[in-house]
Amino acid sequence: MNRRKKIIKKLQKKDKKANAKLHKSSKPVYVSKAEREKLVEQVSSVEEDGATLK
Repeated sequence: MNRRKKIIKKLQKKDKKANAKLHKSSKPVYVSKAEREKLVEQVSSVEEDGATLK
């Protein structure tokens, strides 16, 4: 019985991992504080360039 239980548990674990891969979370990807600052800096520089062209 013990061997059978181990095999079943192993297969269930494998199924659980496969199922988890299929259903990715809808949680947004983490963006570090430094990355956010870079993005804000890029956006502000683009806006300044656009303002000087007008």
